[in-house]
Amino acid sequence: MKFILKIFNLFFNPIKHKPAEVNLIIDPNMEDFVKNEILPGLEISPHYFWSSFELLLKKFTQKNKDLLAKRKSLQNQINNWHKNNNLDIVKYRTFLEDIGYIAPRKNEFKISTWNVDPEIRKIAGPQLVVPVMNARFALNAANARWGSLYDALYGTNVIKEEDGAKKEGGYNPIRGEKVILFSKKFLDDSIPLLIGNYKDVIRFEFIDGELSCALEDGTITTLKDPNKYIGYMDKGEGAYGLLFKNNNLHFEIQVDRSHPIGQEDAAGIKDILMESAVTTIQDCEDSVAAVDAEDKIIVYRNWLGLMKGNLKRSFDKNGKYITRELNPDRKYLLKNGKMILLPGRSLMLVRNVGLLMTNPAIKNQMGNPVFEGIMDAFFTVCISVHDIIGNGVYKNSKTKSIYIVKPKMHGPEEVKFTCDLFAEIETIFNLPKNTIKIGIMDEERRTTVNLKECIYEARERVIFINTGFLDRTGDEIHTSMEAGPMVTKASMKTQDWITAYENWNVDIGLETGFQGNAQIGKGMWPMPDEMSEMLKTKMIHPMSGANCAWVPSPTAATLHALHYHQINVHEEQTKLLKREKAKLEDLLKIPLLNNQNKLTTDEINAEIENNAQGILGYVVRWVDQGIGCSKVPDINDIGLMEDRATCRISSQYISNWLHHGLCTKEEVINIMKKMAKIVDDQNKNDVNYKKMSPSYDGIAFKTACELAIKGIDQPSGYTEPILHEMRLKRK
Repeated sequence: MKFILKIFNLFFNPIKHKPAEVNLIIDPNMEDFVKNEILPGLEISPHYFWSSFELLLKKFTQKNKDLLAKRKSLQNQINNWHKNNNLDIVKYRTFLEDIGYIAPRKNEFKISTWNVDPEIRKIAGPQLVVPVMNARFALNAANARWGSLYDALYGTNVIKEEDGAKKEGGYNPIRGEKVILFSKKFLDDSIPLLIGNYKDVIRFEFIDGELSCALEDGTITTLKDPNKYIGYMDKGEGAYGLLFKNNNLHFEIQVDRSHPIGQEDAAGIKDILMESAVTTIQDCEDSVAAVDAEDKIIVYRNWLGLMKGNLKRSFDKNGKYITRELNPDRKYLLKNGKMILLPGRSLMLVRNVGLLMTNPAIKNQMGNPVFEGIMDAFFTVCISVHDIIGNGVYKNSKTKSIYIVKPKMHGPEEVKFTCDLFAEIETIFNLPKNTIKIGIMDEERRTTVNLKECIYEARERVIFINTGFLDRTGDEIHTSMEAGPMVTKASMKTQDWITAYENWNVDIGLETGFQGNAQIGKGMWPMPDEMSEMLKTKMIHPMSGANCAWVPSPTAATLHALHYHQINVHEEQTKLLKREKAKLEDLLKIPLLNNQNKLTTDEINAEIENNAQGILGYVVRWVDQGIGCSKVPDINDIGLMEDRATCRISSQYISNWLHHGLCTKEEVINIMKKMAKIVDDQNKNDVNYKKMSPSYDGIAFKTACELAIKGIDQPSGYTEPILHEMRLKRK
């Protein structure tokens, strides 16, 4: 009865405005999609939907324009200051405060966000980011909550191919043995036995209700910490799963002596199933190429399928026809005899686009495309209501929250604008106040220096902050374009500002009460084939106090999960609360080349070639094929996960060096032509690929050149205006 009343109150309360004539110019396919796919089951009429959206646009469009105008005004003032002043940090900070770039400092406060799922509040673990425009990838990511450790190890370079451990052909028992030894060492480290090691276990048994292990020598032992054993799953015919929890993250030892792997294992273990991608960001932004109604319908349709639980994709894999759909929850019998359901899927967040771009899918009565950020917020929230009211096969948010990650906001005014937008949408759809939560991406310089002030504006909604080297460096270069030429990419990672930035983000998050309440995130591992190196180095993220960090694939999520078993992030955060805080003055140190790090002509050319090749490799797929994120070979043929952030940093580097005379326009174009041949060769096996050389007259090549040469003129150094224009021409 309570549920029925809730539904009644949600949708049958008097609407908040009088329905008016709709003057929007809506793409017919978009109109049909809303009427026949989004709205059924919501008891919302198409007229209410579109009239509400039009009123939303009227209320927020001019504010959006004003905020973009302020970005431009501040940038012009900073450019002029650098032209007329040598850099002095004290004077520079005073100037930034005087013009309002640095906002007045806020007093102490703590965030008060309510109704947040435990995946965000309590569980530290990997976070996947995936283009929601690709249904197969979106499903794989949602299902990456659980992943096979054996498969992740066997199929990657974590296990070396020496001593007969090659992975070509069928199953290699030598390689398999190395996988098993690695995995049992993981068990020794995460759920150690009171006596002995897991390689000596020959069976699991229960004594007085507690899990015990029989060893080869006849010893019966238990776990050092019996509380780490959680429950049991009966899989029939003697197969079962044993569920454990360490550092609040689960894994399951799967026992099946009839399985080919289990037959060869003394304890009958066939695999270890890891809780992996605890959360997934389904991305409508940097990893997609969505420029019109056709594209946006794909984006929204896939998000709708995820929220209703009916998204499916069928495909051929190695001669086998496979249908991918969302995984069900997992049922276990607890030690006390009660049943527990663990989520079978990642908790899904959705990343909207920023404030800059418009989209022609919907136009106002004057024929002007509407702001895409306002459109994304309205559409993704409306779609998410299906999850809130239980229209889906599964539940995404158990607390009835909607999680939107908002990128590319510049400072607290833009955060307030977004929160006001969310509040208005809650009113339109009769959602409880602060149902819509916000993830603040700390990837623009004005947000970084005002991070505490940004969090204050979202203190009742915020569930996430993170750092991202690529976008943040792109904005660092563009903001300080007139200050001088920047150091190389390799040197950039060692600069004072980047160290301060990474620490500042964690410091501010902890200071404002994120511990146990919200996510502090770190950036993407960019090399999906280099899992051995990831395993060696990405432990730095949980050690830095981040309770989530981005990974490029389900396999990477399973392997990165190992780090969260090694590191208790909550304990690390407690230690970090006592350290000396990062300083604003260090954040303001501009990473300029000087006489001490002066570059040779060969070094300059090598850097430009590297950036040019990266731009071309990404842009040619974006413009010609509409691929917003993919594994792009770099100049050394190492596959890197590229999205618009990588394109932004590379274009800003070339533009900065061009502006300060380290290279000429002709030299850049010649290097682009040289790199185009390399990119063509790297894509020779792609049947859909259109070569750029030898004519160099295609839209994709022109786009890449414009991004590099005109990067100085692009708002905040963003690539979207040029990319969208050229993709629309290509389509």
